[in-house]
Amino acid sequence: MSHFVHQIEENYLKELYKLSHKEIKKVNNIALAKAMGLNPATVLEMVRKLAERKLVELAQDKSIQLSEKGRKKALLIIRKHRLWEVFLVNKLNYKWSEVHELAEQLEHIGTEDLVNRLEEFLGYPAFDPHGDPIPDRNGKIKKNNSIPLSTVTKEKFYKVISLADTADSFLDYLSGLNIEPGTKVKVIDHLDYDNSYTLSVNKKNIQVTEKVARNILVQPI
Repeated sequence: MSHFVHQIEENYLKELYKLSHKEIKKVNNIALAKAMGLNPATVLEMVRKLAERKLVELAQDKSIQLSEKGRKKALLIIRKHRLWEVFLVNKLNYKWSEVHELAEQLEHIGTEDLVNRLEEFLGYPAFDPHGDPIPDRNGKIKKNNSIPLSTVTKEKFYKVISLADTADSFLDYLSGLNIEPGTKVKVIDHLDYDNSYTLSVNKKNIQVTEKVARNILVQPI
């Protein structure tokens, strides 16, 4: 298998894993194509190849799910990605909003020994810079019990745990608002007119859209 095809395969497996942990009734080639920004026909062809390699399973209702083999491979990719993000932030002083694309490239380095040594070098971190749990070398991952900020009770404080969207543009936006994992935040108001939210962050009131609030994951304090 060429290196390019190998990367494509891993990207599909990683996206399928992420979709399987979102509130989506059925993951099919259309949902997968939308998540990856690809044509559904192109996605269907690749999914069939993954099924031939026993990495995914196709149900009669056309839904797609990872096989146990595919799930283990997806978790390894996610493990590498998140450990590389920790390395880039903690050791090379990158901003948390700068590391996602770099980690996307580094996650495809094949050797597991390297990533295990990287984990040891970093002191066995449990979470990446965006608050997402890092799978251990056995594929075990801590359960994330956080909820979207858009669903919380008003006038109660919550702590930012992680982010549903890790795009650099979104992280830059949150940095400008001084919001990151560990930040205390409280919903002051929710406007039905435009579905926006007024938040209290660091004793300042700010207004964000529903999309922003939906992608900030929190736990009650």
